[in-house]
Amino acid sequence: MPPPQTELFTGEDAFPSGSPQQEDRKSPAVGPEICMQHNAPSRKLLADAHRKLHVFAAVAMERRPPPAAANRCYGQRRFWEERYRRAGAEPQEWLGGFERFRALLEPELRPDDRILVLGCGTSALSYELHELGYPDVTSIDFSPACVEAMRARYAHCPSLRWAVMDMRALTFPDASFDVVLEKGTLDVLLVEEADPWHVSPRGAAAMRRVLAEVSRVLRPGGRFLSITFAQPHFRAPHYAQEAFGWSLRHAACGDAFHYFVYIMCKGQPLAPPDLALGRQLGRPPPAPPPPIATEEDEDEDFLRTIEL
Repeated sequence: MPPPQTELFTGEDAFPSGSPQQEDRKSPAVGPEICMQHNAPSRKLLADAHRKLHVFAAVAMERRPPPAAANRCYGQRRFWEERYRRAGAEPQEWLGGFERFRALLEPELRPDDRILVLGCGTSALSYELHELGYPDVTSIDFSPACVEAMRARYAHCPSLRWAVMDMRALTFPDASFDVVLEKGTLDVLLVEEADPWHVSPRGAAAMRRVLAEVSRVLRPGGRFLSITFAQPHFRAPHYAQEAFGWSLRHAACGDAFHYFVYIMCKGQPLAPPDLALGRQLGRPPPAPPPPIATEEDEDEDFLRTIEL
């Protein structure tokens, strides 16, 4: 369902038609330097207009739920369970199918790799890997309805394994896989974040918990392949943690809209720039610079009431 449309207020309707305020808007005195030359009543009207526009803007913003609130459902097990029970195994590809990322993924894969797919959903990714010559594929999802539907859909491929499992608490032994692959799955861990530049401690902890599990089940020399639309300055700090014991690099694909493939190799060290990037995670944002003091004429106190 598309997000609700937000009505935009341009300020033309801030006052009734024909009112002195509307007539004042029609005057050529529209620049701040000209407005400052208006008489005291005009200055008051200008300040009143700005206050009313702020009210209109606040009302408009309230009509659209914050992105974090609107996306919260994507992190809830119940949402996915109900969705998969309605849709069954109808194919659903987040971010695109395997072909979109094939040129970046295939150099990281070997025919005898033991591959784990996190949050498989109803994507054909696991089956496509199987058909391309990577037969040892295990796929997990925390929705029983999803796993049941995928088992039925690919019953003709008994070597494909499916399991109901939470990626935050994998039940596999240490060093079980050569490759762990995810496509859009980790994104749900941050759907409630209001500011991608400053991820909350809760969001960072959720990401760290999953990545620690991925590192644990990877064998030395194994690769973690993460496909997402999250740009490096947002996602790389989460991956660039020395505790996970892997190196980090990424590549972009796409034309108008870029997707990113992050490649982590277990047992290889992080480069110094990546180490520095990882250390920035969780640091408080820098304090804003102090305001620049300016001298104002006493007759211009009305400007202090305007919040631009």
